[in-house]
Amino acid sequence: MLNSRIIENLDLILVLVVLVGVLVLFAWNKWRYDIVALIALMILTLAGIIDPDEAFMGFAHPAVITVAAVLVVTRGLLHSGLIDVVIKMISRVGDVFLVQLSALMLTVVVLSAFINNIGAMALMLPIAIKMARKAGRSPALYLMPIAFGSLLGGLITMIGTPPNIIIALARAENGTQPFGMFDFAPVGIMTATAGLLFIVLLGWRLIPQRQDSEAGKMIAQIKDYITELRVPKNSALVGRPVKDIAKMTDSEVVILELVRRKESFKAPSAFKVIKTSDILVVKGCTDNIKILIDDLGLELTEKRDFDNGLRSADEVDMAEVVVSQNSLMRGKTVRELKLHDLHGLNLLAISRQGRHIQGRLDSTRIQEGDMLLVRGPKETIFSSITNLGLIPLASGDISLGRQRRIYPALAIFSIGIIAAAFNILPIAVALMSVAVVMLITNLIPIKDLYTSIDWPIIILLGAMIPVGAAFGKVGGTSLIANFILDFGPVMTPHLAVVIILIASMLLSDILNNAAVAVLMAPLAIEIANKMAVSADPMLMAVAIGASCAFLTPIGHQSNALVMGPGGYRFTDYWPMGLPVQIIIIIVAVPSIFFVWPF
Repeated sequence: MLNSRIIENLDLILVLVVLVGVLVLFAWNKWRYDIVALIALMILTLAGIIDPDEAFMGFAHPAVITVAAVLVVTRGLLHSGLIDVVIKMISRVGDVFLVQLSALMLTVVVLSAFINNIGAMALMLPIAIKMARKAGRSPALYLMPIAFGSLLGGLITMIGTPPNIIIALARAENGTQPFGMFDFAPVGIMTATAGLLFIVLLGWRLIPQRQDSEAGKMIAQIKDYITELRVPKNSALVGRPVKDIAKMTDSEVVILELVRRKESFKAPSAFKVIKTSDILVVKGCTDNIKILIDDLGLELTEKRDFDNGLRSADEVDMAEVVVSQNSLMRGKTVRELKLHDLHGLNLLAISRQGRHIQGRLDSTRIQEGDMLLVRGPKETIFSSITNLGLIPLASGDISLGRQRRIYPALAIFSIGIIAAAFNILPIAVALMSVAVVMLITNLIPIKDLYTSIDWPIIILLGAMIPVGAAFGKVGGTSLIANFILDFGPVMTPHLAVVIILIASMLLSDILNNAAVAVLMAPLAIEIANKMAVSADPMLMAVAIGASCAFLTPIGHQSNALVMGPGGYRFTDYWPMGLPVQIIIIIVAVPSIFFVWPF
């Protein structure tokens, strides 16, 4: 008996240590969250706490399937052209700031309720930046509000955000019917409305603005960094391929074009051999261009306005993009990625937190939220951007879909939503059926099927579900629940809901919101069971709290996406975010008690 207790305690200690390590690594953000989750899963499996036969059962969990289906269906709606119509309507609201902000926020809230809120945010970025530039205002006034709006919209339906899906199915695991498609709506609508009204009427005034921020001006600055160089007959480059330039000099420049007599080679191949009298159009800071000239014996030619020539070229185009959390570029340098050789893109500029990074772009490690200016062949630039996990900003001619497919897409999607809402089909089956029909009808091209899925979030969920179950298995959730309940008569079910809501909020500001839901849902159920009350109010508190990450840019991808384009710093989120969270607590708590009594 004693040995059994010792083993149980050792298991509990190990799981606690692993979970604390997971939380620290999530907050540190050095490794991507899916890698951290897999490490935790493997440690607990090798330690024998998770049965090896059950280690990967999380990937078959309905929550994982539902999240994947939502992402695929979202892509189908984009390809249909439905969102194009919405965005075109928004672009015609005029130049009055409050009208623009209201239209943007209301649209992103509604979109986020029915498609993935990251997808909704990515759609709204270009139109918000276009509005800001046209009106001569700072993008900072628009971008943080719509990022917060995408989080608020996710509160309204089951499919708006992964935490809602996790919470809905956690209720089923507690022995009752899972939450339905619109069971989140009564509390979610009241909470989202309160947050939206505050941001539009007052909150935007709390956003820090900096006059020296260069966010949103990268294309306008590009001509300051482009130079034309001639290759004389005595240059060390004569007879060498373009790729040898990186080996022959420490200068960090980008070769944009090679001109030979009347021929022009845009973004020349790495194996293109350089000849005497060739003209190289290069991009770099003054110091790097000087190093290049000195090292390779090049000559400056007469300057011209390269910006206009580059923008009007038929073969190439430029695009401003933001580095997403799951981008292949995150944490890597251009040199490591072989960006030009493998993806056909040149990196022309980087803006980080509103500051233009000078020089040595090839060796600069790209971070989440960076705004990049890239250049590549017009016919492939969008696919390259998509494959790299980059979010285009004001990219001009990139089309979101085909309007002639709007009605079929809307009909298919509506049937799936109705089937789930009236419990005709489980949510996972309903949405996966919608995805399959969209594939069959070519609303989603086959090539986009797997690229539309956010694989890191799928891996995170698949790994964290058994890790969370292991925590309950060794008595972890019971231990924490008992600790909370030890406050005695002071601890009422109503106070427990408030504590759970605030704890979920604080965790979501530093952790992935899906991970917060996975960890907090079993705890909420355990506390409710020990108090002998309904778990519904506490689960709703987790759902609200896990999706309300307004204090930092790392709590949610929507916040991170606007950091570079808005020119924000890490500490710029809480001045508006803290009042929003307080308002949400004030509105959500009585709403939960009214809609979901104990």
